[in-house]
Amino acid sequence: MKPIVKRKGLRLARLDPVSRNFGFDRGKPLDRWYIERFLKEHSGDVRGRVLEVAEKTYTTWYGGDDVEASDVLHAAPGNSDATLVGDLTTGEGIPIAAYDCFIATQTLPFIYDVRAAVKGMHDALAPGGVLLASVPGISQTSREDARDWGDWWRFTSMGTKRLFGEVFGEENVEVQAHGNVMVAAAFLYGHSADEFEKKVLETRDDDFDFLMTVRAVRMPAHPPEGP
Repeated sequence: MKPIVKRKGLRLARLDPVSRNFGFDRGKPLDRWYIERFLKEHSGDVRGRVLEVAEKTYTTWYGGDDVEASDVLHAAPGNSDATLVGDLTTGEGIPIAAYDCFIATQTLPFIYDVRAAVKGMHDALAPGGVLLASVPGISQTSREDARDWGDWWRFTSMGTKRLFGEVFGEENVEVQAHGNVMVAAAFLYGHSADEFEKKVLETRDDDFDFLMTVRAVRMPAHPPEGP
C-alpha cells in the first residue's frame, strides 16, 4: 500500500503541537494548499482592477498581465504594502463599485461584524465583479491577529452559504468545503501540506468542514420596470 504521508514522524497523539505557526516552519500550511488550488482554478477572475487584503501576493501570482490596477487593503495604518486603509464593516476608505476582483483569504475570522464585512466586499465590486474568498472551519487561534483585531469566528459550509447568499444572492455564490479528519487534525498539530500525499489532501469528508472557499459575483442592479 502506498504511504499516505511523505515524511516519517507524523505525530497526532501528543498534547503539544509540532508547530504553533500553522505549519509555515515545516512547509506550505495545509489551509494555504486549498486556498492556492482554488485561486489557481479561478485565475481567470483575477483581472482588471483587483483589490486584495493585506498584500498583493495572490494578485501577482494568479493575475499577471491581466491585472490593470492593483490595490492592497489594510484596516489600519502601518502596512507598507497597503494602498488603501479602510473598514469593510463601514465602507470608510474603500471605493464603491470599483473592482473587477476582490481577493480576501482568511479575513473574516478577525472581523466581529461579519455580515457588514461581506456587504462591504460586495459594495467594493463593480457590477459583474468577482469575490474570491476563504474562511476557516477548523483552526488554532491566530495569536497575532487576536492581539491586533480579535479572533472571533470559525465557519461551516452551511453558514458560509447563507452568509454570502444573503448579500450576493444564493444563485450568485459558490461555496466549496474542503478537508477530512486527518487534514483537520494535522493542521491543528502544525503539520504542513508537504508532509502528505496529494490523494490525502483531495479526499473530502462531509463531516469535517476544514476550510471553505467562496466565489461570489456582484450582479448588475436590475433597471426599474417601465410603466
